Amino acid sequence: QVQLVESGGGLVQPGGSLRLSCAASGRWLAMAWFRQAPGKEREFVAAISGNGGRTIYADSVKGRFTISRDNAKNTVYLQMGSLKPEDTAVYYCAKGTYAYGSSFQSDYNAWGQGTQVTVSS
Repeated sequence: QVQLVESGGGLVQPGGSLRLSCAASGRWLAMAWFRQAPGKEREFVAAISGNGGRTIYADSVKGRFTISRDNAKNTVYLQMGSLKPEDTAVYYCAKGTYAYGSSFQSDYNAWGQGTQVTVSS
């Protein structure tokens, strides 16, 4: 059974940075980050293809967040910068069913337990 383990969440001030990590098997499959804020539906944040050559981002994080992966370590990262209070959410790592990567939750079949990110002064 695939296990995804996220780490790196926490409390940060507006304008600050955090890096999330997700360890998972299946190095050539797409990986993604989604997030869910209180009272809202889970939404797409960023995705990366199996070989790391293609990345896509939600408009709300474009230019502030960077997704990357190290296939030798079976780890995907989400570097978050210029954080805003509206970025506060539980962030989930997800593993895709194929290599290309997409923003659709239905294209991901394994999920981590989530890590809390709180942006507040």
